[in-house]
Amino acid sequence: YGVGGDSTLAIANAFTQVSGLSFLIFNLLCAPCFAAMGAIKREMNNWKWTAFAIGYQTAFAYVISFIVYQLGNMFIGQGNVVGIILAFAFILALLYLVIRPNFKKMFKNSKKA
Repeated sequence: YGVGGDSTLAIANAFTQVSGLSFLIFNLLCAPCFAAMGAIKREMNNWKWTAFAIGYQTAFAYVISFIVYQLGNMFIGQGNVVGIILAFAFILALLYLVIRPNFKKMFKNSKKA
């Protein structure tokens, strides 16, 4: 955005409120700094698991920021139908991943009785 002049004005023109919020959420959830990546590598003791962890964090951040962006645009009346459908599909997939283990435990305990 350049060093000279008013860079805050240039950034304000580049982002809407919804895209700015989505960008901030992505940066909060995405893969950490290189020092943290080194700590992940040291703890997992394997580059494959390290790459998986970093990829997972980045993909999760993208999905959450995509959901926020699509739903935010839907609420202000600028949504696109395919993006909104995909956002709701992601929400359902995330809810399934959160709720599914509880159903397994519930059915496992009922079979023992």
